[in-house]
Amino acid sequence: MKTVYLDNNATTSVSQEVREAMMLYLTDIWGNASSVFYSVGQAAEDALARMRMSVAKELGAANANEIYFTASGCEADNWAIKGAAFANKRKGNHIITTKIEHHAVLGACEFLERNGFEVTYLDVDKDGFVTPEQVEAAIKDNTILISVMTANNEIGTIMPIKEIAAVAKRHKVIMHTDAVQAIGHMPINIVELGVDMLSVSAHKFHGPKGVGLLYIRNGTRIDNLIHGGGQERGKRAATENLAGIAGLAKALEIAVANLDKNTAHMKRMRDRLIEGLMGSIDYVKLNGPTDQRRLCNNVNISYEFIEGESILMRLNMAGICASSGSACASGSLDPSHVLMAIGVPHEIAHGSIRFSVGEDTTDEEVDYVLEQMPKIVTLLRSMSPMYEEFEEGRLPSQTKR
Repeated sequence: MKTVYLDNNATTSVSQEVREAMMLYLTDIWGNASSVFYSVGQAAEDALARMRMSVAKELGAANANEIYFTASGCEADNWAIKGAAFANKRKGNHIITTKIEHHAVLGACEFLERNGFEVTYLDVDKDGFVTPEQVEAAIKDNTILISVMTANNEIGTIMPIKEIAAVAKRHKVIMHTDAVQAIGHMPINIVELGVDMLSVSAHKFHGPKGVGLLYIRNGTRIDNLIHGGGQERGKRAATENLAGIAGLAKALEIAVANLDKNTAHMKRMRDRLIEGLMGSIDYVKLNGPTDQRRLCNNVNISYEFIEGESILMRLNMAGICASSGSACASGSLDPSHVLMAIGVPHEIAHGSIRFSVGEDTTDEEVDYVLEQMPKIVTLLRSMSPMYEEFEEGRLPSQTKR
C-alpha cells in the first residue's frame, strides 16, 4: 500500500541533497572542530565556520557569530527562556508568553515559576492570535522576557512578531520567538523581525533530526544552559555535530531558494484539502485562521461525535499519515492545549485531526484523502454513542452542518 505522508509539521524526510552534504562530514572531514592544532581538526573548524556563515546569510542575521548550534529546537527554546531569565533576574523576574506556545516554551516557563519567576500566559482569540497591544498591556516594571512563537504548529496561526518585537524593544525587554514551524513555510529575516533570539530545528525543513540552532543577537544577556567545554564560543558545551550542522545548513539553503515555489504549491494543496473536507463532511470545524495569516501547509479540522485517535487508526489502515496535534504531546490523553486556548469545546477538541502537506504532496494524494475521510467519519459515527444521541435529538451539535 502506498503511504500518503501528511504530517510534515511533525517531521519531514531528509532530502537526497541534504544526505549527500552530510556524508562528507561522516567520511572525509570527520575531525573535532575544537582540535585546532592539527590539520584534521582545522578542516572541521573551517567547515563549521562556513556553515555558520551560510546559516546566518539565509536567516538574515547581521553576524555569523550570532548563530549557536544546538541539538534541537526544544533545547534552543529552553536555552533562550531559562538563559535569559537567570541572566537578567537582578533586573526582574517577570516573563510574558502565550497559552498556545510549544511545550518546550511552556515547560521552561513552568520550571521558572517553580524557581521564583512570575509568568503571564496571554489569552489568544478564536483563531489563535495575540495582539501587540495585549503584550504591551502585560509588560510591568519587572518584565525581562517576552516569548511568542512565529507560527503555531497545530493550527497554523502566524503571529505579528515584527510588531510584538517593536513593543519589546520600546520597553527594553528581551524578545524571543520560536520559529521552528515557520522555516520553509514563510519568509524569515531576523533583522527585519527585530527579535533578540530565535529558535530553529532542522528536521522541520528536510534536514536531519537532532540538530537546531538559537540565534542570539549580540549584546543579549543570556546564561548557558549546557556547561562543560568551550564550544560555540563558550556558550554551549558539547562537541559540535558537524554532519548534522551540514545537513541543517544545506536544508536551509534549499528551503530559502525554493520558498516561493514551495509555498505556492503547499497553499494550493492546503486549500484543496480544506475545501474538500469541509464540503464533504457534516458537523466539522476548521481550527485556526481562514486568511493569509495561516501557515501555507496547515489543515486542522475537528470532527464532531468521534475521537481523533480512532480517525488516525483508520487513516493509518488506509496508508495515510496524519496527527491529532503536536508530535511532542502525542502520548497525552488530554485534548490539545492549543484548541482549548482558542475555545474549542473539550469533546470536539478530542476529534481533531491535523494534516500538514509538503512540497511533494500531489493532487492524487489529496484526492485519495478526500475519498477516504468521508468513509472513515461515516463509519466511526455509525459506532458512536454520541452520534446516536445526536440523531435521536438528545444531544445538540456544536458545529455547523
